Amino acid sequence: MMNKRLLSGNQLKCIALIAMTVDHVVSVVFPGYPTAWWIILLHIFGRLAAPVFWFFIAEGYHYTRDRKKYALRLLGFALISHFAYNFAFGIPFIPFQTSIFNQTSVIWSLFWGVIALTVTDSERISQRLKTVLILGICVLTFCSDWSCIAVMAIVEIGEHRGDFKRQMRGMMVYVAMYAVVYALFIHPVYGVIQLFTALTIPLLKCYNGERGKWKGMKYLFYVYYPLHLVICGAVRLAMHGDIGVMIGG
Repeated sequence: MMNKRLLSGNQLKCIALIAMTVDHVVSVVFPGYPTAWWIILLHIFGRLAAPVFWFFIAEGYHYTRDRKKYALRLLGFALISHFAYNFAFGIPFIPFQTSIFNQTSVIWSLFWGVIALTVTDSERISQRLKTVLILGICVLTFCSDWSCIAVMAIVEIGEHRGDFKRQMRGMMVYVAMYAVVYALFIHPVYGVIQLFTALTIPLLKCYNGERGKWKGMKYLFYVYYPLHLVICGAVRLAMHGDIGVMIGG
């Protein structure tokens, strides 16, 4: 039953990895925002990925013993993932040659989400300065996959930990903003698709608060994420040549 908390963190992350992989493979194999119903359906399934990653970045921030080490690990991972992500989708490694959108992976925003939580939690920073710093972080992350929306979703989830309805409501407000921008500037149908991240809410509701028995899940993600993107890039080159397959390429 969906109202029972039956899913561990590892199980939710596995669902997210599968959804992400499907979404990325479909983007590479069928480039340029096609609107066939079954392709749309696969991309809708892919919307299950991002909110799970946002949620567990906030959880990781809460549970980690060393937040500085946690942030630095994400920063290093973001730098590695930049090259893998851009190779996968045919986006130039040097940003802003083609667009202001989609110039690096979502990991850049996940790293800055941790920094944003550190800012909002600080008792030594005034509220005015916090606002300025968060706005600056939004500018820095605007160009990444999921843009600064990922940062603000992480902040909403982290700051309202223990209040699931408020976490999800805040997250979906920012997702709706993202959907509008996507629909206006990239593709109207794919803008609407972003709203299907709401399908992740009942899954997250099933989270039982436990990591799961296997302790190596986070290391699997650090290996799997860039590896699957490199494979996607090889598929892109084999099928289409050296072209961009989405906005930013």
